[in-house]
Amino acid sequence: MSTDARTAHATTADSAPDDLKFAYWVPNVSGGLVVSDIEQRTDWGYQYNRDLARTAEANGFEYALSQVRYAASYGAAQQHESTSFSLALLLATERLKVIAAVHPGLWHPGVLAKFIITADHLSGGRAAVNVVSGWLKQEFTNFGEPWLDHDERYRRTAEFIQVLRGLWTEQDFELLGDFYRIHDFTLQPAPVDVPGRPHPEIFFGGNSTAARATAGRHADWYFSNGKDFDGFAEQHHEVSAHAEAAGRDVRFGLNGFMIVRDSEKEAREVLREIVAKANKPAVEGFRDAVTQAGKATRDGKGMWADSTFEDLIQYNDGFRTQLIGTPEQVAERMVEYKRRGVDLFLLGYLHFQEEIEQFGRAVLPLVREIEAEEARVA
Repeated sequence: MSTDARTAHATTADSAPDDLKFAYWVPNVSGGLVVSDIEQRTDWGYQYNRDLARTAEANGFEYALSQVRYAASYGAAQQHESTSFSLALLLATERLKVIAAVHPGLWHPGVLAKFIITADHLSGGRAAVNVVSGWLKQEFTNFGEPWLDHDERYRRTAEFIQVLRGLWTEQDFELLGDFYRIHDFTLQPAPVDVPGRPHPEIFFGGNSTAARATAGRHADWYFSNGKDFDGFAEQHHEVSAHAEAAGRDVRFGLNGFMIVRDSEKEAREVLREIVAKANKPAVEGFRDAVTQAGKATRDGKGMWADSTFEDLIQYNDGFRTQLIGTPEQVAERMVEYKRRGVDLFLLGYLHFQEEIEQFGRAVLPLVREIEAEEARVA
């Protein structure tokens, strides 16, 4: 297959339903995706991100995830608010689905449900949310909002998702919960009627036992921090068991920081340079802030509970997924993750514009070739 033919196949909007999906981290906060003094050709402003979204859309990405930050933390001195930024990117693109990260406790779910409906209509049915239970205590307490214990934050998240889904799919919705009380409420208009999509997609992540149970029982997608094969398989098994018990299906996304170069040696050298030039005070500050995230759980399992200093340089453990090497090596590794249950990769880069183009040109066509071959022999 020629390079042009491969690219045409890879970037087509009507990929097969079982094909891997791809999302990218929207750099709507400053500092890039690694906390390191290595050069990162990226920008947190709108014009850069508008152009990046269009580049991603043309190179096989179906989703983008806008980050949520309120306090200047972990090297991100500047931040754009996630829902408004997501709406702007939706209006600048034609096919890309944009996922806005949101915090229960800082949003009322009914107000958010209405906002997402409007964004959904303005974009032709492409709005989505990533519900983040919250790990940075400062963001809540400095706003004067209560900071709940770990498992209570996940109980609130479960109700938050129930309200979103209920208001998007039901008339005269009622929920009398411990955190939210909705009385006989109907939102009009409803979300856009998209074939195969009952409502705007709900993403959710978290490594703890409580998070995995919440994902299986309530979310449409479970986002995992970076994991090796065994680490992801363990999460997939547990979340799937919760979903099966609740009579549901959940799809799985995995975070990964991608470094693709002409040789594995060159790619590994880039990783070595990232680590060597790490902003140690910022990484240590983040480690101090998130130490409580895992330790606050009853069983000591949680986000970043076993992360090393090197892991935390990419703040969602993206190096652990090991998408590092030649295009062929990375494509093979991605498909191996698919065999273990990954449906979507959430990707970050040093140089977003250039490396997203490289992904569409050099990596995605190889992924699609492997998938097509496996489908033929299945």
